[in-house]
Amino acid sequence: MVRIDRIYTRSGDAGQTSLGDGSRVEKTDQRIAVMGSVDEVNSHLGQAAAFSSSKTLTALLEQLQQLLFDLGADLCCPADKTAEHDACPRIAAKHVTWLEQRIDEWSKPLSPLNSFILPGGSPCAAALHVSRAVCRRAEREFLRLLEHSGRETVNEHTGVFLNRLSDLLFVLARAANDNGQADVLWDPARTV
Repeated sequence: MVRIDRIYTRSGDAGQTSLGDGSRVEKTDQRIAVMGSVDEVNSHLGQAAAFSSSKTLTALLEQLQQLLFDLGADLCCPADKTAEHDACPRIAAKHVTWLEQRIDEWSKPLSPLNSFILPGGSPCAAALHVSRAVCRRAEREFLRLLEHSGRETVNEHTGVFLNRLSDLLFVLARAANDNGQADVLWDPARTV
């Protein structure tokens, strides 16, 4: 159980923060950038859940928020492949498989796509589209983290998880738009 005694610690006033292993890094560190984007995705999912009129969708969004906290903990604790025991939650292949199953499940009732979709529609769908866009950014930032820190200190499942999550968020945005019936379609032939 996590216990937070107070909100401010003053330990980050000079531009550094602590990782889960106790090491200090600059707040501009690439790992912190990824963690920040993951936090943004989570916040937008909270907004989407607040807009949702579907108990099933809201429950799924809350599950995704829990997984994103696990992902944040995973990122906060640099991987030590030589350690016998790892106390940090880690994203694994089973989490990616779970996302793929949700994509398949939520895709079935969707109307077929005949055009690209503009982000929008219902407030819930719009919030899910924002979540998807931020998730794509988090994935790109994760790939930069791999380039900068090497693969030995990060969980490579993270990038796959973020990729699949953004796909699921696209599907859920369509679901929130009356299973695609209320999607806002791109019209490339329009006249201005």
